[in-house]
Amino acid sequence: MKSKAVAFLLWFFFGWFSMHRFYVGKVGSGILYLLTGQLLGIGWVIDLFLLGGMVDTYNNKERINQLEGAFMAR
Repeated sequence: MKSKAVAFLLWFFFGWFSMHRFYVGKVGSGILYLLTGQLLGIGWVIDLFLLGGMVDTYNNKERINQLEGAFMAR
């Protein structure tokens, strides 16, 4: 499970390098943001509001995968 606190620390200190997006598994948009300077800085601000949901989405997908694995192991 990913931590929102870690995600926001990555956003604050390493956001210009898209580390928070890589942390939550958004590699494609992380590369896009990295190459465009966080979409000229606008993406960095937008991510302040979206990052909590990105972490929740990542964690929910992980839970689903764990449940599917447990179900298939039966």
